[in-house]
Amino acid sequence: MELNKIKPAEGSKKSRRRVGRGIGSGLGKTAGRGHKGQKSRAGGYHKVGFEGGQMPLQRRLPKRGFKSAQLKYNGEITLADLQMLEGDEVDLLTLKTAGLVGQLVKTVKVVKSGELSRKVVLKGIGATAGAKAAIEAAGGSIAA
Repeated sequence: MELNKIKPAEGSKKSRRRVGRGIGSGLGKTAGRGHKGQKSRAGGYHKVGFEGGQMPLQRRLPKRGFKSAQLKYNGEITLADLQMLEGDEVDLLTLKTAGLVGQLVKTVKVVKSGELSRKVVLKGIGATAGAKAAIEAAGGSIAA
């Protein structure tokens, strides 16, 4: 292989369209733009969603719902996740290193899903009423 013989892959480079260069080119006269109208003019186009002056769809439909920006800072884990973790003491750092919650998460809550059969001590982690009962029944505790 030599530098002067390097070529792009076959079919990867398409030649550009030369418009407005006579009838024989197949793209003469109107140059592929059709006849008249806003789209045939130079610089003539409209913004996305424009419907010719009619009230556009995104403005006709009602606004609905809300998604809190704080959601990315909240995480939740299940009792089944706690069961799989090694170690008796569980805090935010333990959960992040185990990959159970994202790195941005600041507050975590345990939800009652799955079974917990071993003693676990939660530090700085909240729990729902059902999860708290399950943790205490297994001999664990929740420290604030």
